[in-house]
Order: sequence, then structure tokens, then C-alpha cells
Amino acid sequence: MDAKSNEIPAVRELLKAFTDLAGAVITVDALHTQSDTAQAITGRHADYVMTVKANMPTLYKQLKKLPWTGIPATSAVSTGHGRRARRKIKVVLVPAWIEFAGAAQVAQVHRTVTRKGKKTVEVVYLITSDRGADPATLAAWVRGHWEMENRLRWVRDVTYQEDRSLVRTGNAPRVMASLRSLAISLLRLDGQANIAAANRHHARDPQRTLKLLQTA
Repeated sequence: MDAKSNEIPAVRELLKAFTDLAGAVITVDALHTQSDTAQAITGRHADYVMTVKANMPTLYKQLKKLPWTGIPATSAVSTGHGRRARRKIKVVLVPAWIEFAGAAQVAQVHRTVTRKGKKTVEVVYLITSDRGADPATLAAWVRGHWEMENRLRWVRDVTYQEDRSLVRTGNAPRVMASLRSLAISLLRLDGQANIAAANRHHARDPQRTLKLLQTA
């Protein structure tokens, strides 16, 4: 991003780098739930799935007030990393009085996570331009986005402590970000699920890293 810019216009510029987005489904963080971004996506003949949070207060209140209790839910359960997650999703066509570029359906996702006997409940709302996506498909897209968040952003923030980096001048931040991305990609290609453990494994013997670079 430019020094005087932010992520929101950067995503719109990034979309321009793809020559063919027809038929693609773009998922983005809640920060990018912007009508202009939605229009940029649909203008490239792609569809979007966006999470609606408090940064869009009017839209959030509108979705929250919909009569969700009378809408049937599709439910799925997943386990892993010591937790059990149940997700319920309800999907309806977008009401005519909700104004958002290209919007076709809205959804409520109710997620209950149990870890070590403790339950946490989260309710989020979605908006999508894909009129034909059924609840199971929409849930899969959202889960795929969250998995990407966990597999990439969490690793960058926690394992590599990117936000604590003191490298902040010139081209150095971009170079370091690229190197972190390269390291994560190489380890994923090598079949590593735990990046922190893989880092420790390779740090004990530099030859392992050289071999990885040669074979990945």
C-alpha cells in the first residue's frame, strides 16, 4: 500500500491486476465490506461474499432485524485443534429496501465453538451477489475464508510476530513481508501443518532449509 493510503483502495487496485475474474467468488474481510468494492467485483463479472460488522452500522442493523427465527437453518459440525465447532447458516434473498451494490442474498451465521468444556458463541451476517448459492455452498465459502485467515494471518501475526516488527522504513517492510510469505508457502508445499514446529525443525539444521529450497 502507498504510505498515505490504506487497505480499502488497495484491494480495488489489486482486482485490476487479474485479467479474467468471470465466474470467480471473491471473499474479503469485514473492513472491505464497501459498496464501491462490491461494485468493483461485480464489474469484473465476479461475485462477492462479504461479512457485515459494526464498520457498516446501518447495514448491520438492517440485517440483524430481519425475521431470522422463521428461516430454516443448515447446520454442520467440524472438529480439530482441540475444539468442536457447530455452524448454523440461514440464507434469504436480499430485501428490496437494503441498498448495497449487486446484493442478491443475505445470511446469518451462528457459530458455537467448544474448547476444553467452554463454549463461545458468535453471530455474523453476510451479504453476497451470488443469487444461486445455496446455504451449504455459502457456508463452505465462508469457512474457506476463515481457514485462510487462520492458516496465513494468524501465522504471520503470532508465529512471525509481524505486527511487532521494528522494520518500518524504506523497502524493508515489503521485503520482510515477502520473505515471510515465501517461508510460509515453502513449508505448506512441504506438507507442514504447524509452521512454528516446522521453523524449529529447520532451525536445528541449516541443511534442511537448503534442501527445502532446492526441492520445493
